[in-house]
Amino acid sequence: MAKVYYKEDADIGRLSGKRVGVIGYGSQGHAHALNLRDNGVDVMVGLLPTSASRAKAEAEGLRVATPAEATKESDVIMVLAPDTAQRSIYTESIEPNLDSSKTLMFAHGFNIHFGEIQPPADVDVSMIAPKAPGHRVREVFVDGQGVPSLVAIHQDASGDALANALAYGAGIGSDRAGIVETTFKEETETDLFGEQTVLCGGVTSLITNAFEVLVEAGYQPEIAYFEVMHELKLIVDLLYEGGMKYMRYSVSDTAEYGDYSRGSRVVDEHTRAEMKRVLQEIQDGSFAREWIAENHEGQPRFKAMREAAAGHEIESVGAELRGMMTFLGKK
Repeated sequence: MAKVYYKEDADIGRLSGKRVGVIGYGSQGHAHALNLRDNGVDVMVGLLPTSASRAKAEAEGLRVATPAEATKESDVIMVLAPDTAQRSIYTESIEPNLDSSKTLMFAHGFNIHFGEIQPPADVDVSMIAPKAPGHRVREVFVDGQGVPSLVAIHQDASGDALANALAYGAGIGSDRAGIVETTFKEETETDLFGEQTVLCGGVTSLITNAFEVLVEAGYQPEIAYFEVMHELKLIVDLLYEGGMKYMRYSVSDTAEYGDYSRGSRVVDEHTRAEMKRVLQEIQDGSFAREWIAENHEGQPRFKAMREAAAGHEIESVGAELRGMMTFLGKK
C-alpha cells in the first residue's frame, strides 16, 4: 500500500520565514501561488517580461519578477511552466541562481526523469503534484478543502527534502485530502500512460471511431454526437463519484448488460497489447525522445495533427449543438 501523509505529517510552519518562487502562472501556477499566499506563505511569481500572465498575477496582489530574480530571492522554487518550456527556463534563469540553500520543486517529473534538467547534487529536488487541474485546486481550497497530491523526492541533499515537500503540500491545501508518496519515475511514467491510453488518447479515439461508425451507417451526426460524446460526462461523473460499481448501479440494466457483454469486444486483447507497447515506449524513453525532438524541430507533426483533429466533423457538429445548450459555461 502507498504511504499517505495528512495534516499531522505536514508542518506548514517549515515555510515560515522562507519565500516560495512560483515559476509560471498558468493553470497550476495561479492555484499554487494563491493558495500559498492565502495560507500565509511569502510568495513571488516568476514570469518572463513578455508573459501575458503578469497582469493577472499583479491584479491578485502578488509580487511578480523574472524567473531569474524569483530564483535568486526565493528559498523554494516551484517550476510550473509547461514541460516544453522548462529546460530553457531552467538553463537560462534558474540554474545560474541555484545554491545548496534552495529547494527545487516540480509538479510533474518529465524533465527530471528523462534528464532534460539535471540539477546540481547539493540541491534538494522534490515534487508535489496535485491530482486535479489548477482551477479545481483553487476552487476546492477556497471551499476549505483540498485535492490529493503526490509527493516524490529526487535528491535529498539536506536530509529534510520530504518534510519540506510535505510543508509545501500543506501550503496548497493537499494535507486536508492526503499526500501520496511516489517517485519521479512512477509519477512520470504512469501520468504519460494514463494520458495516452485512457484520459486523452484512448477516450478521444474511442469517441471519434464510434461517431464515424454511426455516421457511416447512415445515422444523423447530431444523434451520433449526443450518444457517444455528450452523454459521456454523465458516465464519467458517476465513475468519479463512486467507481465502476456505482456507475453500473446508476444506469439501466440494459446498459449494464451491454457493458459486461460488449465492452471487452471493443477494448480487447489487441488493445491491451497496444497499451503494453505504449507503456514500453514510455519506459524506454522513446516517447520522450520523440516529443523532445518534435519540439526542437518546431512541432511540425504535432501542429499538423492538431489541425486535422480540429477539422473533424465531430467538432463542427458539437460546436453547433453546444450552442443550443445555454447551461454550458463558455470555455
